[in-house]
Amino acid sequence: MKKIKTIGLAKEVESPENPGAMEKRVALIPEDVKKLTSAGCNVYVEKDAGVGVGFSDAEYEKAGAIIQKHDDLYLNKELLIKFKGPAIEDVYRMRNGSILFCMAHFHSFPERAALLEQQNINVVAMEHIYEHPAKIDDDTILSRMLADHILESSINRNRVGSIHIAFLGFYPAMKELIRRFSNHNPASVRLYQPDVLVDQFEHFGDTAYYIYNSNEHEIPDYTLNYLKDKGCVVFDADLYLQYYKKQALEYYRAVNPPPSVGLRRIQCLHETGMAGAGYGLKLLEQESPLKLSASETEAVVLGYGNVGMGAIDACYKAGVSVTHILGPVHTRKPDIEKWLSRANLMVNGAEQPSHLRGKNYLITNQHVKQVIQKGAVVIDLIGGSATNRSPVEPVVECTYLTNPHFEQDDVFISALWGWPMMGMMRETAIRYSSQIVDVLLNEEKLLNGLDDPHPGLKNAIVCGPF
Repeated sequence: MKKIKTIGLAKEVESPENPGAMEKRVALIPEDVKKLTSAGCNVYVEKDAGVGVGFSDAEYEKAGAIIQKHDDLYLNKELLIKFKGPAIEDVYRMRNGSILFCMAHFHSFPERAALLEQQNINVVAMEHIYEHPAKIDDDTILSRMLADHILESSINRNRVGSIHIAFLGFYPAMKELIRRFSNHNPASVRLYQPDVLVDQFEHFGDTAYYIYNSNEHEIPDYTLNYLKDKGCVVFDADLYLQYYKKQALEYYRAVNPPPSVGLRRIQCLHETGMAGAGYGLKLLEQESPLKLSASETEAVVLGYGNVGMGAIDACYKAGVSVTHILGPVHTRKPDIEKWLSRANLMVNGAEQPSHLRGKNYLITNQHVKQVIQKGAVVIDLIGGSATNRSPVEPVVECTYLTNPHFEQDDVFISALWGWPMMGMMRETAIRYSSQIVDVLLNEEKLLNGLDDPHPGLKNAIVCGPF
């Protein structure tokens, strides 16, 4: 098997998904380029590729790279690495049989996809590289076991669908706990600030579950006693962890072998959600006539995957009073209308399979016109194009930094391509770079070529091999 020795690192320039060339991130930082040159690769870096996020050509040269001009960078490279897809004219410069490693987005840009195939360019779409096998950490396991423990009696009595789940406070390990509860399809899932006023609670009795972690947040005794007096189920997650952590981990690993395929290997999805929700809160306070601060905002987040969880995290950190978390049962028509009608900020992080795109919309034009309040903000974190529609019907194609939002029926709507650029360009460039070089050198060993790809790479080869 012939190993790849010649690598080109391209600068982000104007392209179909980067109008105005406002994407400034670079796919590899100097520290990671050094790992490639130390491994025997010749790395060519386009001039000024990293200056937009604070990395100079001199730093790349110190890492062992050779600086080249734009036109030369695309010529005669075995592997070309880029963050977003290339400009059309650059495809013609690439060597037949070479490998392009980037966020390909083939469904959103079919004309470029056809050209790459016509030119015999092997395309590895970094958005389709997955863990193989899946890696499940202790926090994830404990969250799953804790949720099942709390809901055991309700599951046995087949009444989970009538239960209302509320979390008091948010911390990183709670992400999987929220997902596990949500996967059981309860009647509602909410996230409150730990200092929530009791008059904001909506559900009481033995179908109302309030969960907190005393090791993470100090919930006032008055609040806890109030809920207990109302007959609610009040559960301290820390007590479970203290007494059952070891047994829970041993039991789960004994009966649940890890699935063969896990999460995306190269992603900043949580940051995408955080940036999107943050921008929505900014619109709501500064551009909308409602002029609502975060503490006055009621938010709805559709979906609780990595992107949705980032939005939930951002809403919580900003001080949003209550965030409603919607799963599939809550987004059905007409059920979703009761959630959309009460929210000031709606964030869509719910992905749909390709066969539903353009056919099923979670937030429709009718919702915008008749259900959502005037001045509210809708943030779409899924995006798409005319050939690959978003679940938010008003979004025909992504918005961009050149024009990040638009108004429709007095509702503010944004579907910005490249959300982490909203204030986290350098941080996300560093994270992406470490993930990319890990795929090149370590588990997936992409530098070994495409003759016998690692299982986690197979679905990512969207064009070729030639």
